[in-house]
Parts: sequence; structure tokens; C-alpha cells
Amino acid sequence: MATNNSNASKKVHRSVAVLKLPGPIALLIVYVQGILKAMTGNPTFPTPNPPLTAVNGAANDLQAAETTARTRATGTIATRNEKRAALVTLLDVLRAYVQSVADATPENAISIIESSGLALRKTTVRAPRVFAAKATTLSGSVKLTAPLAGRRAAYRWQYSTDGGKTWVDASETLQAKTTVMGLSAGTTVQFRYRSVIKGGASDWSAPLSMVVS
Repeated sequence: MATNNSNASKKVHRSVAVLKLPGPIALLIVYVQGILKAMTGNPTFPTPNPPLTAVNGAANDLQAAETTARTRATGTIATRNEKRAALVTLLDVLRAYVQSVADATPENAISIIESSGLALRKTTVRAPRVFAAKATTLSGSVKLTAPLAGRRAAYRWQYSTDGGKTWVDASETLQAKTTVMGLSAGTTVQFRYRSVIKGGASDWSAPLSMVVS
């Protein structure tokens, strides 16, 4: 089998930076201070966005507002809640910054996120689907799959047994997959496809070659 890309839709893992915000204000302040300590002077994060000074200032404002809110004076609780919302907004932007740094070097994403003081979560996603061919349990039969072109798309399939000099049409499908049967085992066959949507047909894909089993 020369080329088949049969693992095109395999699952992959992505490391995600997560905020775990405590409810009580005192614990939230401690949590933020931990993040600030972890990121201050950290060479992994040369230009934090927002600046750490802005996050620290928002945390100090919230702490002051919390102290005032304990007096139960009119409007103090609303002010405290506004300060908390402002801090959380900055933290969310900072989380996105950490994520962008982690995404830039996926192989180091775990250590990058952990060094920021943020929590880590691993998510499972599917790699982008690409044109693929693989043998079936029936000799002389090959299953083809293609990227989804959208709703109400059709797919045209062709194969060549002479190195792409001539092409044979296989049955058109309304799904991004088909099975070509009746091929000679042991021969090298090329496959290609094109999608057809309301706006017209795409170009033929690059040929995909494999030895039929």
C-alpha cells in the first residue's frame, strides 16, 4: 500500500488553560495572587496580555471594594460585584493569552500552562478529515472517504489503473464516502474525487495511490 492516509480522522489531544475561580472574594484574591506570582518574570510569557500590573490593580480594587461592602452601606455590594466582574474579565483575557502561547508549541503546552498558575484540562478533538483510502475485508475493494463539503453536497469519484493517464468514473454519492469494487488485487490504483455544491464543482483532488489487496 503506497499511500492511504487511513488515520486522517484519528483523535488528538489538546491542552487547554482553565480558570477555576473560587466563590469567596478572599479566596479569589489568593488565587489571582498565585497566578501573578507564577507569571511574573516567567520567560515563557514575555508580554502578558493584559499586563500583570493591570490584573494586580484590579485585584487590589476588588479587595478594597470587598472591605467596604462589609459595612453594608448603600451601593457598596453593587460596586464590589462590578469590581469582581472587571477582574474576571481581565483574567479571561489573560487565560486566552496563555492559551495562545501554549498553542504555539503544542509539544510543550502542558508545562506552559502549568507554569502560568492556571489549571490544565485535556480535550479530545478529531484531526481534520482528509481524502483517504483503505482496503476492506473484500479482496479488490477499496473504501474512499473525503472531507465534508457541506450540506447538500455530492461527490464524484474516479480511479486510474494506468498511472493517471486515463480515469474511470465510479458511482456519484451524496455522502463523502464510497467503496470501489472489482479492482485487481496486487495492482497499484490511483483515486481522486471532487465535490459538487450549489455553486459548482471543485477541482479534482490530488491523486491518492495504493496497492489493492
